[in-house]
Amino acid sequence: MQQESAYVLGLQALAWLAADPDRLHGFLASSGVDPTTLAAQAADPEFLGAVLDHLLQDDQTVMDFCNETGLPYTAPQAARSALPGGQAWHWT
Repeated sequence: MQQESAYVLGLQALAWLAADPDRLHGFLASSGVDPTTLAAQAADPEFLGAVLDHLLQDDQTVMDFCNETGLPYTAPQAARSALPGGQAWHWT
């Protein structure tokens, strides 16, 4: 996935989280971001990587997001890999 497409998918994930108060609260609580700075940080590819990291923590959340947006289940991980800090780790 190209970085531009990953950026767009990150924005979609952020919008999806923001559309539900419970999901948004969970993201804000885990990220430490406050609602007043959320919009300003939305343009930062590293922040969108953190959004995708949050989404990817739970398989059901990934499936819900993908089902509601019509994306394949592999799309969030592919997007995360294309954003800063998302490169695959090689432990060997």
